Amino acid sequence: MNAAEPAPIDPQLTVYYDGACPLCRSEIGLYSKCKGAEAIRFVDVSDATQPLGQDLTRPNALRRFHVRLSDGTLVSGAAGFTALWASLPHWRWLARAAKLPGIEPLLERLYRGFLVIRPTLSRLAALASKAPPNRFLF
Repeated sequence: MNAAEPAPIDPQLTVYYDGACPLCRSEIGLYSKCKGAEAIRFVDVSDATQPLGQDLTRPNALRRFHVRLSDGTLVSGAAGFTALWASLPHWRWLARAAKLPGIEPLLERLYRGFLVIRPTLSRLAALASKAPPNRFLF
């Protein structure tokens, strides 16, 4: 490494998302533009060349949202979103709300319900993104 180059920074979090999913791509696009996102590594798990770590398989990473904490711990689902929100200043309020008694388990149940309909929603989002801008106007 050249002395003039800054040392690489270990990410505060590593976020694993399905870049082939229009919904996931859109949501991660929103988070990646937020203040604090520069300390987060976003990994598109639909890209088979991206390393995931020994404890995360590509099928599992594609099936469900995962976040690796700075200490190497892997969390997923609602716990993953809570970790992501906690690392972004404008989203911390949501992380605090998620940590209230009984809320994170409720969010996990809602997330699991979303996973059932995600393929259909993704297909609809893909179709909508390819539609002419006035397609849904009356």
